[in-house]
Amino acid sequence: MAKGHSRRLLGAALLVAALTSTAACSGGSEPGSSGAPAPAAGQQAPAKTAAQLAREKKAALAKRRAARAAVAKKWGLKLTPLDAPAPPRTKPRTTTRKGFETDGAGLPPVFTTVPTKEKIVFLTIDDGAEKDPALIRMMSELQIPYSAFLSDYVVSDDYPYFARMKTSQPRGVALHNHTLNHKYLPGLSYARQKREICGMQDVIEKKYGERPELFRPPYGNYNEDTLRAAKSCGVKAVPLWAAEAFPDHMEWREWDRDLHPGDIVLTHFRGEEDWKGSMPDMIRRVMNVITSKGYAVAKLEDYV
Repeated sequence: MAKGHSRRLLGAALLVAALTSTAACSGGSEPGSSGAPAPAAGQQAPAKTAAQLAREKKAALAKRRAARAAVAKKWGLKLTPLDAPAPPRTKPRTTTRKGFETDGAGLPPVFTTVPTKEKIVFLTIDDGAEKDPALIRMMSELQIPYSAFLSDYVVSDDYPYFARMKTSQPRGVALHNHTLNHKYLPGLSYARQKREICGMQDVIEKKYGERPELFRPPYGNYNEDTLRAAKSCGVKAVPLWAAEAFPDHMEWREWDRDLHPGDIVLTHFRGEEDWKGSMPDMIRRVMNVITSKGYAVAKLEDYV
């Protein structure tokens, strides 16, 4: 009798152990388990459906927009900046604007607008006289792309400021050529123009590690010697501007006083000593204008 009772107890214990082992292998004993078998070793979990991926993408976009709206409010913008579309796989072919040509062939194109149908514009800042740390913080937090065209006579007292600017955004801020001393170039000989342009190419390469491909002549004035000199030291294109931004107003090149797809917007590194406002004031002004007209700011170097 005792032996039979012991055998029955042993059998029951083995049955319980087997059931427990089966439940553990199926994952059914874990809290919240659906009872579905876990992937076998070496196998991947089932791929997400298109609907799941779409929901996750929508949620991430909403989160990013909400964060940008909060930053825009922090910096006093009336409207949240719009997101620029993905850049083109192939850059558009940019040619010299009609009426801006010289007699020389094969020279860098001079233009005020980049050919595109997208509702985008490009923000550029000239010279480098004002070195406001708030500008770098503001543009970095808002994630607004821009390009700087530097003159050595005003940046040489604080090269590190523009080094910080260059790395202040995930995709960087491009630093381009605006000559050594901001001279009226058509009044100079070819040799002196070349020193002004190529000398600044050397400065930017030495201080920031890259030789610029874009050049903007001071005051927007140039002649054929300017373009020949620029080409000789690696310049590929000469972007001018279609509109200019100040803290209290905008100025326009075109008769309709409006933005157009691909327009280049100019402003300057200036502060309250020169302007009716600070650089953040200027950004607030120009971004409210750009956004209210349904445009986004894109990165110039993605298109030129």
